[in-house]
Amino acid sequence: MNIKPKTDKKDSWTGESVNVLGPDYEKGKPQKVDNWLGKLRDRKQMLGYLKTADRYWYAEEGFGSEKRKNPA
Repeated sequence: MNIKPKTDKKDSWTGESVNVLGPDYEKGKPQKVDNWLGKLRDRKQMLGYLKTADRYWYAEEGFGSEKRKNPA
């Protein structure tokens, strides 16, 4: 898969002619993004989500590679 990027010729600040990368995006509108908050149906699910998130950030035990030998 050899896709050659589009390049444009521009003048550099020294006056030389150089090749620079051109735009590499596809024109169009972005797709609709899922709203994660809308997936939580009721108060119980929202509180459960918040407790899990707090436990991730503030727990003493740590998770996997994030576990520290010496606590901060």
